[in-house]
Amino acid sequence: MAAERSAEDEGLITRAREGDVRSYEALVERHQTVAFRVAWLITRSTPEAEDAAQEAFVKAYRNLGRFRVGAPFRPWLLAIVANEARNRKASERRRERLALRVGSEPVARSGPGADVEALAGEERRTLLAAVGRLGERDQSVIAARFFLELDEAEAAAVLGVRRGTVKSRLSRALGRLRKELEADG
Repeated sequence: MAAERSAEDEGLITRAREGDVRSYEALVERHQTVAFRVAWLITRSTPEAEDAAQEAFVKAYRNLGRFRVGAPFRPWLLAIVANEARNRKASERRRERLALRVGSEPVARSGPGADVEALAGEERRTLLAAVGRLGERDQSVIAARFFLELDEAEAAAVLGVRRGTVKSRLSRALGRLRKELEADG
């Protein structure tokens, strides 16, 4: 499935590089959901995630000439999305600190998108509550691998770390999650 997706992406990229805007639109359609979810994972804000994903697609389009032919598109794109989301999150933190210094209310954060709110079931709520009690680093690696179903290379690109770091962080995060779930049980 991944190889088939990669081959289709390669054809679309080739045509997009030749100026076929519809081919790039097809790439956007194929990857917009995972791009939004990665951005939301980092920003925890629906509007910021939407803006980050959109800006990342624009940057990816402008840089298609730099994309290495034969390389998988999705990890490359998700690295751009993650960088854009991290930049937006850092900007939001600066705005919040400035607002606090001025005496204003901090910038309000938006909740997760409708797809996250639609998650149902007592076991799922228990699991999500336990993940929510973990640190941000643990939440990010668990969400990237299991909720977004990114492979190790994609998770590494999104989190800005090496694949081995994803493995070790995931192992430690799952251990802490197990302890949280045992405490609930």
